[in-house]
Amino acid sequence: MKEIINFLTIICIAPLLFSQDNPFYKEYSWEKNPNFSVIAADSISIIGLKDKITYEFVFEDEDFWEYFLEHKAVWLNSDERIEDYNKIYLPYNSTSELLLSKARVIKPNGTIIVLDDSKILTAKDEKTERVYKYFAFEGIEKGSIVEYYYVVKRIPEYRGKQIFFQTSYPKNDVAFDLYAPSNLVFKFKSYNGLPEVIKDTLSEKKSHWTMRSSEIAALEEESQAAYNAYRAFLIFKLDENLSTNSKDLISYSNVSQNLYNYYYGEIDKKVQKKLDKFIKEAGIKPSLDEEEMIRTLETYIKTNVYLEQGGKTTSELENVLDQKVANIQGMTKLFVSLFNSLNIKHEIILTSDRQDLKFDPGFEATNFLNEFLIYFPKTEKYMSPTDFDSRYGFPPAYLTDTYGLNIKEVVLGEFKSGAGKIEYIDPVPAEKTVDKMIINVTFDREDLTKTNIKLERSMEGYYAMYMQPFMNLIPEENKTELLEGFAKNLDENAVILTKKMNNAEPKLFGIKPLEFVLDFESEAFVEKAGNHYLFKVGDLIGAQIQMYQETERKLPLEDEFTRTYYRTINVKIPEGYKVANAEDINIDHSFSKDGKKVLMFKSFYEMDGDTLKITADEFYNINKISKEFYEDYRQVINSAADFNKVTLILEPK
Repeated sequence: MKEIINFLTIICIAPLLFSQDNPFYKEYSWEKNPNFSVIAADSISIIGLKDKITYEFVFEDEDFWEYFLEHKAVWLNSDERIEDYNKIYLPYNSTSELLLSKARVIKPNGTIIVLDDSKILTAKDEKTERVYKYFAFEGIEKGSIVEYYYVVKRIPEYRGKQIFFQTSYPKNDVAFDLYAPSNLVFKFKSYNGLPEVIKDTLSEKKSHWTMRSSEIAALEEESQAAYNAYRAFLIFKLDENLSTNSKDLISYSNVSQNLYNYYYGEIDKKVQKKLDKFIKEAGIKPSLDEEEMIRTLETYIKTNVYLEQGGKTTSELENVLDQKVANIQGMTKLFVSLFNSLNIKHEIILTSDRQDLKFDPGFEATNFLNEFLIYFPKTEKYMSPTDFDSRYGFPPAYLTDTYGLNIKEVVLGEFKSGAGKIEYIDPVPAEKTVDKMIINVTFDREDLTKTNIKLERSMEGYYAMYMQPFMNLIPEENKTELLEGFAKNLDENAVILTKKMNNAEPKLFGIKPLEFVLDFESEAFVEKAGNHYLFKVGDLIGAQIQMYQETERKLPLEDEFTRTYYRTINVKIPEGYKVANAEDINIDHSFSKDGKKVLMFKSFYEMDGDTLKITADEFYNINKISKEFYEDYRQVINSAADFNKVTLILEPK
């Protein structure tokens, strides 16, 4: 997708050719006598002493180029960190030119070891055949400083470039510079506390923007956190060309129109005949309703068309239909063309994975446009044309609960065009992703430590998505292993009496839940203690996550998808016995937002004659929890682990 946007936007600046000063790097060098200051506790293993990144965009002859400089100095104070910096890889490839590179080690006693050219090595990846260069450092000891910088000349990125500055270790003396011809105007936005980029008004011969920060604190990764999305970073893009009075060069309105023209362009009769043939081969019949058509097409395509990363020939629709091979653009075009042929109304959406980059509706840049979705207004559902593990109604979850660029068709008489609008992509509701268990327990009359367990477990939504659509591809022995695993995970020594699987047909995904039904005997849940029996009823729902947090939470918590758990356990109490501590079953923790419960675990019981009926329900109706409410989330999710610990005491009446 990026290749298309790049091609369609490069024409905005290509004609601008004129002379300019030498690139900045010609006069750049490190300090001959470095004077770095390190003040740190012995427990600190690494500090960034210098972190400078510079871009310069230049016109040379008839070409537009980017010069990129990275200059770093890091203090290393552990064997592990020294190992990390034995090799520093350089961004070298067939489309770039490494213009210069320097590296040195500054020992604790002040001795400086400068790496000569023999320490800049070239290697080749045997699998990918990619050639790469790297610094090979020697003589590093604890307390040493590794310093290096390099300059690369390469094809420019100016449509939306993200640069991270925050890492898991602290940094000092952080700098960013961007130089460009005076007729080009760039826009910048800083995120997560990074200082704003400002323009250097004293620069006359070329435009210069800069960002400076004396220090950036370390940010450690945390569980269930969108780490990259919350690191300090900036994004820049080219916005104006003053020479041609061109504004909003990288705008979503332009992108929308260009992508609409590409994906919804006129199809000639020859290709349309091949589309009609493909539709027939897929099993589409006029009697099917819209959802049945979508599901049938998706299953057929994701089973019979191979997705190839990259590649130019596989983006052409006719080639895709002939070869059954497509790259991302070709696969998307195939879906769009088929939906158009069947008059299924839909919209293209472009968005980004919220784990890595949260779509910012206030800053238009192409690096937010990384992933395709297709939206169907009639059913209000989404699908991914390129994720083969995903299915209609359940798009990749990290592409939901965020913003996206919706490209809609606008019709004025005979004129058709595409219009882009930023809209929120709602997550799939929790009641659509369900893990349900019904467990019936009876005790052996002769030996109460033996139990007979009838387990019915059903899954739908995201919990079924990685199994149900692919059941026809799984060998029978693996199906048996999967089915028996639901009992073996509770008791590895379980004796399985009967087993069956329902609704295992791929076409039933999203329509009926995938069901596993088992009858097994176990000696793992009951222990005898004198004339009492200890029944570990909590273990019947399977091991649950226990969340710990020894330090203060720094980042918001973010789940992949909303979800629901329903669990019913029916226990037939042996004749002559009663439950002494049934109240231990009662657990009730929840978190409310805007007056509604959005997180909940609740377990309770009731007696029906000699049957103890236990209900343990749980739901997570939101994905994102701010760090202020992290403890509330932890309390709810740990409630299931607390239920695991419930052991009922059966005592004689």
